[in-house]
Amino acid sequence: MKILVCISNVPDTTTKITFTSDNIQFNTAGVQYIVNPYDEIALSRAIELCEGGKGTVTVINVGESTTEPTIRKALAIGADDAVRVNAVPRDAYFVAYQIAQYAKAHDYDMILCGRESIDYNGSQVAAMIGEFMDIPSISIIKKLDIDGNSATIEREIEGGKEVVTVTGKFVASCAEGTAEPKIPNMRGIMSARTKPLQVIEAEQIDELSKISKFETPAPRGSVKLIPADNAGELINLLHTEAKVI
Repeated sequence: MKILVCISNVPDTTTKITFTSDNIQFNTAGVQYIVNPYDEIALSRAIELCEGGKGTVTVINVGESTTEPTIRKALAIGADDAVRVNAVPRDAYFVAYQIAQYAKAHDYDMILCGRESIDYNGSQVAAMIGEFMDIPSISIIKKLDIDGNSATIEREIEGGKEVVTVTGKFVASCAEGTAEPKIPNMRGIMSARTKPLQVIEAEQIDELSKISKFETPAPRGSVKLIPADNAGELINLLHTEAKVI
């Protein structure tokens, strides 16, 4: 079994977000980057499925050389090898196309990724990969089991869960519960230095979208606290100031 896991290089969740160049570029100065947490879940499940010599796990990232420390962390977690597509990941369409082109040429049994990246929260890449490759795509899964050439997948839906059976190649985006993220041990960290990391050039594709500007949320306004025993004052303010009733 060959599994390809897509990983994103994202700012740490504690990062203070600012923009430069008249709010058209993310300010990377002093930012610590990590493996996208949802992609770590996908990677952990892939490693579990391949334990005991049952298969191999390759991680793929679309990014410039600055993403290689993040890729090495994925190797330390337990991936067997890695691929970096040498390009700026300009949008989900571009990223999905690059991953699909590589996957087509290397015959993977399944492709896993996180439900979304924590920087843009687009949830688009998995579905686009499936479309480019003409294979089933299952979004936001919570459980994944393999039996021969068949996969049983669980998804949460409104009021219950959905169980999907897939035969053959597929792509799935993983959410919390699919696996517990693994922490690299010292042996993994040391072996990651020598595991293969292939760098390939990006395939050309039309640019269909472009970010024109970023905006930060407006600062929170002041808050008026009304004593619990003064309902009349609260009702008056809702009428005269907030004007919501």
